[in-house]
Amino acid sequence: MEERLQKILAATGIASRREAEKIITAGRVRVNGKVVTELGSKFDPARTRIMVDGKPIKAESKAYYMFYKPRGVVTTMSDPENRRSIADFVKDLPERVFPVGRLDYNTEGLLLLTNDGALAQALMHPSHEVNKTYLVKVPGIVPDEKLDLLRMGIKLEDGMTAPAVVNLRSYEHEHNFTLFDITIHEGRNRQVRRMCDAIGFPVRDLKRIKMGPLTLSNLGRGKFRELTDGELAALKKAAKL
Repeated sequence: MEERLQKILAATGIASRREAEKIITAGRVRVNGKVVTELGSKFDPARTRIMVDGKPIKAESKAYYMFYKPRGVVTTMSDPENRRSIADFVKDLPERVFPVGRLDYNTEGLLLLTNDGALAQALMHPSHEVNKTYLVKVPGIVPDEKLDLLRMGIKLEDGMTAPAVVNLRSYEHEHNFTLFDITIHEGRNRQVRRMCDAIGFPVRDLKRIKMGPLTLSNLGRGKFRELTDGELAALKKAAKL
């Protein structure tokens, strides 16, 4: 059965479907010896020789890891500016994995690493509304009416955000900062930071502490562990798979 080329690449663990599209358009894929750059191209993987960067693709066993991304790390497998990337932490893994979604350079916390392209696609699709929770620290004492704006939705340059769940953790009057957590299901670029900018309290520290049913706990910065069978089942349920 013929399938889109980016779907074939994602299914073999090369990259997420979105990253696979970039690999194709960059001219890094050959099908039966010819470079293919059209994203709509369809092939039967059982009857086609597909190579990426000169190496034939092959299916890998599925792998699922929870990773605690530190600050100062880019959420890519390579970086043209030679900054620390996810690849620096997973180079000794037996499988080739990629990050699901992104955390920006100065954000730390929970990141899922996998080679399961179907799961990655489902988790990132906005219609599935998979929740992500962030611990936010901002300078100043944020009045409750400002937190209510986050709860109701904020108008950003790319449109209104969906209502968020916001829980105040503490006011630190002595050191003049507010700590709260916020849960969103959208995946806009730097969304939490932009929402906080919009209410006049720019983020000082930001950490993702939860993604769907997965909770970041007992894991040090820069460390990773395999998901348990129960965690994986719950994650697939959250992704509607």
